[in-house]
Amino acid sequence: MAMSLIWTVMVGAAILCGLATGNGPAVAKGALDGAAAGVELCLSMMGVLCLWMGVMEVMERSGLAAGLSRLLRPALRRLYPDFARDKKVMDAVSANLSANLLGLGNAATPLGLEASRLMAERTPGVASDGLCMLVVMNTASLQLIPTTVASLRAAAGSANPFDILPAVWLASVISITVGITAAKLLSRVWR
Repeated sequence: MAMSLIWTVMVGAAILCGLATGNGPAVAKGALDGAAAGVELCLSMMGVLCLWMGVMEVMERSGLAAGLSRLLRPALRRLYPDFARDKKVMDAVSANLSANLLGLGNAATPLGLEASRLMAERTPGVASDGLCMLVVMNTASLQLIPTTVASLRAAAGSANPFDILPAVWLASVISITVGITAAKLLSRVWR
């Protein structure tokens, strides 16, 4: 509700300023150009997201997701010791991490919500250390292939949308290291 009000005020102020300065036609043209660019961006993003959601579905049906889950399980058991024996939780966390590794924030969200729902069943009304770690891992978003960012760059006309890989890898490693360290330290401090 508040964001709707803020956006309405901003748009209204822009229109009033444009009319007051005699730039009404330029404001109208800018609004139409912005709307057209928004639609184009949504369509190009939809194609990329459909592709990677399809890849995730193929991974799931072929058993590759289960294999990746087994591969990630030793590390995830250390990060989520309270849930190490709960296969459903660990599979949901693995799927969420897999989507994040592929840079699919939109696909990772429902998987993360499912993992958090399963975790919350054990400690209703209280954010457990595991649930806090899940939030940290999602926020830090360890990425190997930043597909969403690359598709945005491609839609904006970048000649090489994946030339950001070293920066993304460095930022991912730093953010995940700081996040996990902080979560582990704070879980010990606030017992």
